[in-house]
Amino acid sequence: MQENIIIADKCPTTQIASWQQQLSQAIRDPAILCQQLALSDEWLPGARTGHQLFDICVPAAYLSRITPGDPHDPLLRQVLPLDDEALTPPNYVTDPLEEADHQPVKGLIHKYAGRVLLIASPNCAINCRYCFRRHFPYSENSPSRAQWQEALDYLRADTSIHEAILSGGDPLAANDRQLAWLVEQLEGISHLKRLRIHTRLPVVIPDRVDDALIGWLASTRLQKVVVLHINHANEIDQAVVDACARLKQAGVTLLNQSVLLRGINDGVTTLATLSERLFEAGILPYYLHVLDPVQGAAHFDVPDEEARKLVASLRDLLPGFLMPRLVREIPGKGSKTPL
Repeated sequence: MQENIIIADKCPTTQIASWQQQLSQAIRDPAILCQQLALSDEWLPGARTGHQLFDICVPAAYLSRITPGDPHDPLLRQVLPLDDEALTPPNYVTDPLEEADHQPVKGLIHKYAGRVLLIASPNCAINCRYCFRRHFPYSENSPSRAQWQEALDYLRADTSIHEAILSGGDPLAANDRQLAWLVEQLEGISHLKRLRIHTRLPVVIPDRVDDALIGWLASTRLQKVVVLHINHANEIDQAVVDACARLKQAGVTLLNQSVLLRGINDGVTTLATLSERLFEAGILPYYLHVLDPVQGAAHFDVPDEEARKLVASLRDLLPGFLMPRLVREIPGKGSKTPL
């Protein structure tokens, strides 16, 4: 009698989408966001209103850290549009830091002595609802490779500049070939010492820290600082920890800046847990910003006096090296203003 032989199907190889694919597949429809997170229909009208003012963008890697069915989840509140964004209280403006007054050439902002900021990409991997650049004219500040020469010439001509800061949008939303070229140009300016990158991408799509990124980062002669933007400990999962470890292995100093946000991290225990979790991931707390008064974000504001009390209580819980500096950025000042 012939034996029946069952041949099991081979398990398919799991394909991990590239960071570019993950970014292209990010949720950009408020109805899909609400559906994916099992939010009641009452949240959808406000989400649509806010989305019309500032598009949503939420990648799956970040979405996976949000608790379904909880409209007050601290990660969700950073990305969920609300009808409060349509309010226009006094003193909330489209350019709260008056950056337009400090742009000597396209794509470059020079506010502080010794350092300049380059708009390396107009895009972000996630659209934070409190973003101070939610109204920024990126279409006017996205230089082509040829147009970058004007900014590079500006840097070459000012020997007092020692640090170039890549910002955006999110600079790591640019492709690695473009970033490697730009960093190579910066390396050729002898008086530049440091490269600083302000980014949220290793947090929202940890796979962005790939071999190509590590390659050009590790090879530059410039001292490397990556300033991450993490507001809540729940944003740091194992994938983020692993991405940070790769950056540190490439010789990168990791710092974090947070924004103090109503309903998200405006509690002493929440802030203390964030600092502890940051340090466990190899990241040093750096700044705790009070909210920049950008139009559309007033509902996140925590008054300065309340912020000072929170930080005073935080000192009772944390060692000094885990204490972020509470600051406000005031247009026209030569540095951040401690509070």
